[in-house]
Amino acid sequence: MMRTIIKFTILFFMLAGLPLVGISFIGQSFQTYLEFPPSTQYVKHAPFSWFVFFLFLIAIIIVVILSGTIIVCSIISSPKTRSIKNFPWWGWIGGIFGLAFWLIAWNRFPWAELIQEHTFFPLWISYIIVINALTYRKSGHCMITHHTRYFLLLFPASMVFWWFFEYLNRFVQNWHYLEVQRSPLQYFLLCNIAFSTVLPAVLGTRDWLLTHNWIREGVKFNLSYSPAKPVRLGIMAFLVAAFGLLFIGIFPDYLFPLLWVSPLVILLSLKTILGEKSLLWLKDHGNQQLVFTSAIAALICGFFWEMWNYYSLVKWQYSIPFVDRFLLFEMPVLGYSGYLPFGLECAVIGQLIEELVEKKPQA
Repeated sequence: MMRTIIKFTILFFMLAGLPLVGISFIGQSFQTYLEFPPSTQYVKHAPFSWFVFFLFLIAIIIVVILSGTIIVCSIISSPKTRSIKNFPWWGWIGGIFGLAFWLIAWNRFPWAELIQEHTFFPLWISYIIVINALTYRKSGHCMITHHTRYFLLLFPASMVFWWFFEYLNRFVQNWHYLEVQRSPLQYFLLCNIAFSTVLPAVLGTRDWLLTHNWIREGVKFNLSYSPAKPVRLGIMAFLVAAFGLLFIGIFPDYLFPLLWVSPLVILLSLKTILGEKSLLWLKDHGNQQLVFTSAIAALICGFFWEMWNYYSLVKWQYSIPFVDRFLLFEMPVLGYSGYLPFGLECAVIGQLIEELVEKKPQA
């Protein structure tokens, strides 16, 4: 447990402190970046670039082809998973509740005016209930029914988790919210409620994916490579992430991907330096499946985040340098690639929380 607390502490001070130290190098005022609620748009983004767009597109196509091949081959070669339970009653309630709030979110009914600004949380609570019900139907257990303490702890952890991304976004301003004016206290409380659903949604979706035979039987690779000096590699990765965070506010157009990657690199490098096996110990078939399903789970949740956001009254919009074109809902289509490393971050945080709950190290 002590090691877990140390890792969280180091992560906190690096994420919170290094970007501020960086902007101090160029004489920028901290006040600009710490405005609350955030409303001023002060980062001028680079225009669209076909060269950068195609560079990212080629990399994404390679990932899609490899992942698609794994998925198709796994589905074809693996027997279908039989459900061992009926869909539970509480899953039906969650589904009906979610459909009702989806209807309210995308329409402007006069009688629902008071709640149209607050549909995000009930939509995602409904999603979390339904995805857990689907997991229960397939496997006979889920986080809600069999890991309740862990499940409940994910909500406050998710609040803190997503606030760090909101904070790092201050230095690159890749998204901003369109909403009615709120006091700082109202903004803080309402954001906490909304942010609390992120980890339960992604990790719940991952658990559902893991109930399928095509994942358990198809995602198995014999990997023999391991770094000769893992501690040295961990230190190098840690330093790269640290310097990236230090300069993210100085070069936001070029370093904005580090918003999604740096927290993951820091956590994994700390585990490596401490001699612990991390999620990326890919000799383990279980880890291979966790990596694959965590990334896909975040992408699935990302689709629903962006879709439900599109017609909602309170919503967000994006400003992403070089690739801000060809939107799927409000998100530039290449921006969805950011959900893949985000899924791995959710998985690592989930493992650390599990370590605190179970009081024993997890591979």
